[in-house]
Amino acid sequence: MRILFDQNLPHKLRTSLLDRSSHEISTAAYKGWSALKNGDLLRAAERDGFDVFVTGDTTLVLEQNLTSRRLAIVTLSTNNWPIIKDKVPEILGAINLATPGSFVTVECGRFSRKGSDASARVIGLEGLRVVGQR
Repeated sequence: MRILFDQNLPHKLRTSLLDRSSHEISTAAYKGWSALKNGDLLRAAERDGFDVFVTGDTTLVLEQNLTSRRLAIVTLSTNNWPIIKDKVPEILGAINLATPGSFVTVECGRFSRKGSDASARVIGLEGLRVVGQR
């Protein structure tokens, strides 16, 4: 499976997934697509034959019309490596289950500033939440 990582994801996530799978994983920056934003980036990924787009942009579904997309989209609830590092198996599971045109959010937890309410530090650690699928 060909996977494109948005430029907002940590490099360590890519290497962790490469260690656990045989997927081909490229980054938007590596492809020379750093200047492309949202819709243009999704169109470029589809033209180039990518199967899955992984991003930490939780507003993508609100900003883009995702109907008729061939590209599956996996969104992470955060892009903070210390939070997502324990969720690599769930992220890989979401990628493996992705189908053309699907949109899935992997709930990894949320970043919280030191001194904030402790209950806000661990949110949605149940794994995957399907937001929508066509």
